[in-house]
Amino acid sequence: MKNKGYFLVLTTALISGFSILMNKFAVNLANPYVFTFLKNSLAALSMTAIIFGAWNFSSLRSITKKQWRLLLSIGLIGGSIPFLLFFKGLTMTTAAEASFIQKTMFVWIFILAAICLKEKITRNYLLAGITLMLANVLLLNFSDIHLSWGTFLIFIATLFWAIENVISKYALAELPAKTVVWARMFFGSIFILFFLAFTHQLEPIAKINSSQFAWIIFTGFLLLGYVSTWYSGLKQIKVSEAAIILMLGSPITTMLVTIFNKPATLKEYFSGFLIILGVILAFGFRRINLFIRIYVKVRN
Repeated sequence: MKNKGYFLVLTTALISGFSILMNKFAVNLANPYVFTFLKNSLAALSMTAIIFGAWNFSSLRSITKKQWRLLLSIGLIGGSIPFLLFFKGLTMTTAAEASFIQKTMFVWIFILAAICLKEKITRNYLLAGITLMLANVLLLNFSDIHLSWGTFLIFIATLFWAIENVISKYALAELPAKTVVWARMFFGSIFILFFLAFTHQLEPIAKINSSQFAWIIFTGFLLLGYVSTWYSGLKQIKVSEAAIILMLGSPITTMLVTIFNKPATLKEYFSGFLIILGVILAFGFRRINLFIRIYVKVRN
């Protein structure tokens, strides 16, 4: 079961690396809040169809009041506030800076998981964390870093997501992954809708053109793939382990930026090497080798 969890979270990392660049393109085409609402709503509607279409809705009737409160908090803390902050910040900074800040999430997850979930942070995990952080730092040119509202908003969004991941890991001990994914996207979309109504930003929804709508559909399904694989994997492995694997999204973003914008530098290649080294430090060669064989077998 654990190996399946690793496979699912690795798939999340691949989607994450691709999604940040694609969202950077897409969010500049429309109001970022409206874009976020429509993209998340698409994922929410898809999960609602899965829940009710597969007759899984009976599991919703057995949810206790305490679990409903958890699900509502996941929707608010993970499915709405950080999305609004992140995509607004993404219009004010670069994809590389956004990726760097978001990938510091593993640091906050480490701390929260140790305190709230009593997950043991081993020496290997600490060494892996230091290596991954160094790799992230190398991905940026410090001369290009500008402390701005954009970077601040993305940082706050990252903290919210770290908190929500720890809450979700706690909820997944008793609830199916599909239920948690549905609640995150469904309640999150409702909260975002309230925000748009309160700030008088519902009108731009009607002005979305076909090109913008195509990007919304594309990124919406990327989001659906991200949350589906992430929470399914998170149910089976520690949240601190999942956070380390998710770091593999950074070199993927860098590779794509290289393809679309500029050739990669030696520093960027070295950063990718350090990220891979960090994952090896965390899990060991034997487990990585077994995991790769399983991944290749599943893919084929």
